[in-house]
Amino acid sequence: MRIVVKIGTSTLAHATGLLNIRRVEGLCKVLSDIKNAGHEVILVSSGAIGMGVGKLGLRERPRDIPSKQAAAAVGQCELMYVYDKLFSERHHTVAQLLITGDDIENEIRHRNFRNTLGRLLQLGALPILNENDTVATEELGIGDNDTLAAIVAKSVGADLLILLSDIEGLYTADPHSDPNAKLLPLITEVDETIRSLAGVSASGQGTGGMVTKLKAAEICLSCGCDMVIASGQEPNNLYDILDGKAIGTKFTRRHL
Repeated sequence: MRIVVKIGTSTLAHATGLLNIRRVEGLCKVLSDIKNAGHEVILVSSGAIGMGVGKLGLRERPRDIPSKQAAAAVGQCELMYVYDKLFSERHHTVAQLLITGDDIENEIRHRNFRNTLGRLLQLGALPILNENDTVATEELGIGDNDTLAAIVAKSVGADLLILLSDIEGLYTADPHSDPNAKLLPLITEVDETIRSLAGVSASGQGTGGMVTKLKAAEICLSCGCDMVIASGQEPNNLYDILDGKAIGTKFTRRHL
């Protein structure tokens, strides 16, 4: 299988913005094992700005664009250092790709992006992607890594996209405030009823939320790629997802 895994900031970092070492080590271990099993793995990782905030000792996530870009520049170095170290220890070579909206919208640049990504997979590398937050602005950016991950999955013909988040999946109501909220295990179409269930991220760290995840699901369903929203707190969930077990919320047309 060709698998795209997106890791959100709330999965990578503590509320302080500093790295959640135990969780990241667990994720890299499981992803390495999945790759050892013969699957192709592409990682879309948030966290550059959040890690930059922690590294710079800022009290909160910056609001102005120059400060966000500065934090991203510092944090991206730290993020890739950690990934390179942890995956290298398990004999996997990582590659970094930082992209903007123009790399997707411009036909020539998008083709070059697909070709590079495809060749990296052929060479056995583990590509790690993030939006280029050091230069991207609202006009140039993709906006969130849920959408980026779905675009990547569509571009490379992935079989499965897994969004690891701070929530277990899509619920009938906000599980943080409604004890009667129920997890929806299987969705075959993103219609207005499903869209009405979308809320916002409770973590305050990332740029995504359920709205962006449903947008990603629509992109995946349009190209025949399955998608799963699952909690990133337990890395071993990835094994169960690949084994076809009911983890989180799965979006698929294969049951039609």
